[in-house]
Amino acid sequence: MKYHVLYNPYAGNNTGKKETETLSGILTGDELVFCDMTRLRSYSEFFAGIAQEDRVIISGGDGTLNRFINETCGIEIKNSIYYFATGSGNDFLRDVGEEKGKVICIDKYIKDLPTATVKGKTYRVLNGVGYGIDGYCCEVGDELRKIPGKKVNYTAIAIKGLLFHFKPKNATVTVDGVTQSYKKVWLAPTMNGRFYGGGMIPTPDQDRLASPKTLSTLIYHNCGPLRALIVFPSIFKGEHVKKTKMCRVLTGKEIHVRFDKPCALQVDGETILDVTEYTIKA
Repeated sequence: MKYHVLYNPYAGNNTGKKETETLSGILTGDELVFCDMTRLRSYSEFFAGIAQEDRVIISGGDGTLNRFINETCGIEIKNSIYYFATGSGNDFLRDVGEEKGKVICIDKYIKDLPTATVKGKTYRVLNGVGYGIDGYCCEVGDELRKIPGKKVNYTAIAIKGLLFHFKPKNATVTVDGVTQSYKKVWLAPTMNGRFYGGGMIPTPDQDRLASPKTLSTLIYHNCGPLRALIVFPSIFKGEHVKKTKMCRVLTGKEIHVRFDKPCALQVDGETILDVTEYTIKA
């Protein structure tokens, strides 16, 4: 079998190329053609230039998958798409119940993806849209990465943000035409899968393959900084939903979230600044 391996060298804190090379020891007997996807000129040209029976492996993290599904939007892909995780968070891999070191077919996971509209632009969403303190963490993390040798610790960013820097917003959330208002909102992510942020489980019951397709939004609200910080770690186990006075999960096919003040938003880890609202559709 012939595999075209599209890899992101910057994945996994710049270890993407080295980790991708281990595929030679995993797919023994197969023909592997490696391509740095950051240097790829056109996905249309790429897929037009390979045989339909060839397979394509995307090697990278959640952000790599996000860019692939959005940059290939509108292109008819007849090849089977596989995934080899070399990222640092790997929330998609965690959600589908797989482990690093395996090559998995992702055809069923990248079809009929939800779309999010932010500041007039539409994105296909693999894992989820983060809005609130999670978007803030991505914003700060992006700035820290610009400093040579600086390591990004999202847990530390979140703690400092909850206690000192991030100010909760008032929000209106509309789910399938029904609008509700919330005060002191720290988080308002909408999820296609269960995991984001390196293992957080904001919506424990969300199923990306459910039929009919729905999305889930967590409203983390109605509390001060100290209480928000105390409960925050429970999100990594999905136990925060037991705190019903400050955590509510809403489910529907079309969800619109509006904050009364702008803040950063992230789509599968890709940061968008100064956002007041977003709409996501299953």
